[in-house]
Amino acid sequence: METQIGRGKTARRAYGIDEIALVPGNRTLDPSLADTKWRIGNIEREIPIIASAMDSVVDVRMAVLLSNLGALGVLNLEGIQTRYADPEPILDKIASVGKEEFVSLMQQLYAESIKPELIEQRIKEIKQQGGIAAVSATPAGASKYGAVVAKAGADLFFVQATVVSTSHLSPESIVPLDLAQFCREMPIPVILGNCVTYEVTLDLMKAGAAAVLVGIGPGAACTSRGVLGVGIPQATAIADCAAAREEYYQQTGKYIPVIADGGLITGGDICKCIACGADGVMIGSPFARAAEAPGGGYHWGMATPSPVLPRGTRIRVATTGTLEQILVGPAQLDDGTHNLLGALKTSMGTLGAKNLKEMQQVEVVIAPSLLTEGKVYQKAQQLGMGK
Repeated sequence: METQIGRGKTARRAYGIDEIALVPGNRTLDPSLADTKWRIGNIEREIPIIASAMDSVVDVRMAVLLSNLGALGVLNLEGIQTRYADPEPILDKIASVGKEEFVSLMQQLYAESIKPELIEQRIKEIKQQGGIAAVSATPAGASKYGAVVAKAGADLFFVQATVVSTSHLSPESIVPLDLAQFCREMPIPVILGNCVTYEVTLDLMKAGAAAVLVGIGPGAACTSRGVLGVGIPQATAIADCAAAREEYYQQTGKYIPVIADGGLITGGDICKCIACGADGVMIGSPFARAAEAPGGGYHWGMATPSPVLPRGTRIRVATTGTLEQILVGPAQLDDGTHNLLGALKTSMGTLGAKNLKEMQQVEVVIAPSLLTEGKVYQKAQQLGMGK
């Protein structure tokens, strides 16, 4: 149903993850019976959670650790890891600078050129330690470094920007990346994003995407929605894009995963994304809180260092536990930010969903009071859900 903004403009209501709740069905099951396996490209994972391609979240060590735990981490090929042979002093600078100097420092540090030999080196370091080498670049970066990535033997290539579409107009002096041709020519699966609409999701799948990333601006460190005024709340965006996935499957028999990217903090957020239709999720700030994360308790977005229009900021997330505690437990916090896999399995058990496909079919209700109802004491004492 559409609402009239004014005489010349109508709009439909869109919903965020915080505004919905999941409804138990007629059965429950023991969480140990919940099957969370999923497949992206030709890779099967036990945990449908991907660590975002952000410099505060994924380096070689994190990529390997995430792989060993049954998840996946994506390395940013246009970040600190491929600009500096020794990233540690650079990361220390980012963590120590004040708020006023932060933007100019980031622009300065990211002005250092990307080195193809470091791209190849980082991918090989991940592979040599038994990790899954998933990497990310903008469309311009993919065009420039795609051959290097393929040669180095990466397993997955994420082509990401604030908004990606198959119909991109460029100045005459610039040849835009042909996404369909790139997907055809790359010897590894290519994941495309980000998008938030049914039509663009369908276009990206037709172009050959191995998976599609959904989300514009919901990330904890992202300021795109404020800077650009662009985005759709995640619950609606995921549901729309998942509908395109089902349409594409009906047309072709090919199932292309939809990945909810950004704005997810707790296990409950992840559960609700899958219930809206996502096959997996990509998260940043929850993993930035790991003791092993390269950000040292800080987190910043991919568009933060833009030399022209920064669309991200640095936030203090602190360090709350090890990567293992955050991903698979045991939890040491009571606010849903530890043991994300345990939260998903327990939610699936409570809802009676044996696997992710059944989880996508559970009933969803609009519930803007879900996170506040009856939580007066938690909020007053800043405990649990009141933090």
